[in-house]
Amino acid sequence: MRTVRAAVVGTGFMGAVHSRSIIAAGGDLVAVVGSSPEKGRAGAEAFGAALGAGSVDEALDAGVDVLHVCTPNALHADHVQAALEAGCAVVCEKPLATDVATADRLTRLAARSGLIATVPFVYRYYASVREARARIQAPGAAPPWLLHGSYLQDWLADPGATNWRVDAEVGGPSRAFADIGVHWCDLAEFVTGQRIVRVLAQLGRSAASRPGPDGTHVPVTTEDGAVVSFTTDTGALGSVVISQASAGRKNALSFSFDGPDASYVFHQETPETLWIGGRHANRTVTRDPGRPGSPPAPYGALPAGHPQGYYECFADFVADTYAAIRGRTAEGLPRFADGLRAARITEAVLASAACGAWTDIPTDTEEQPT
Repeated sequence: MRTVRAAVVGTGFMGAVHSRSIIAAGGDLVAVVGSSPEKGRAGAEAFGAALGAGSVDEALDAGVDVLHVCTPNALHADHVQAALEAGCAVVCEKPLATDVATADRLTRLAARSGLIATVPFVYRYYASVREARARIQAPGAAPPWLLHGSYLQDWLADPGATNWRVDAEVGGPSRAFADIGVHWCDLAEFVTGQRIVRVLAQLGRSAASRPGPDGTHVPVTTEDGAVVSFTTDTGALGSVVISQASAGRKNALSFSFDGPDASYVFHQETPETLWIGGRHANRTVTRDPGRPGSPPAPYGALPAGHPQGYYECFADFVADTYAAIRGRTAEGLPRFADGLRAARITEAVLASAACGAWTDIPTDTEEQPT
């Protein structure tokens, strides 16, 4: 089995996560690209790469098989296009692009190239999520009719906090929803097999202004949170609450998918359990690869009592991507089509919030759920 040679562009938190996952998945971290040669060298030293580069072209010239794009959102398209045109597979952080047209162009470019191109919707890789999916989509199972939940964080709860994502020119016209709301929507569609077809959205801000690069406060034009109602292609009703400014909520993603026979509840901060509600009895199922009905390896392959966490999910996603590069496709691998899907939902959320009305989500005839 050949070793996949990888480069990471971006030296922040996600660059560190991708670098760790590359090594955990058995890849060779060849290069780290920074916004300057100095940052590239510092990133390479910190992440354990042989080469610290100041440009994507320099990393591609080193002969890598895959480029991991972990830069600010507005830079994604140029890096992705450069990699695909050089014959290099891509892992691109979401959002794939800051607008639907660009996401569509990149998805079509990846399809024409025949190269593997994936987006890290890594919450799919929790064993409890896979078990909920298997149970909900089992033959004869009654589909859920009510889908609800939230994804709440607090890293912008302080009005004095800021980040490059706050700037719409860098992060895109949507912040909280495009950053974390799409994770929840991806899980809802992945687990239930249903598709969100229209939305009614409200957006809000906890702070009207935040510190700018020079220290002065500048107006905030992107949302701190969203409340979104939706319907699916099977007629199910849904709602999700998204926030990056809810004090005390660190990374609180949760869903409840409720059916007439069973309801399924998952909390990302306590991912070892899946709550299953029934009309006559409820139960909490603990992740255990030895229990009948558990997801097959490698999902949740850690022995019971050894908690599966975010790093393991990310490494499993990268391992599936690398397996696909070698010619073996894993079930449920999130690809650029899923990134395009997220861009379409985000665009509909923004449009609905702007007009105050239900907004349909267009779907390409070629776009298929994974």
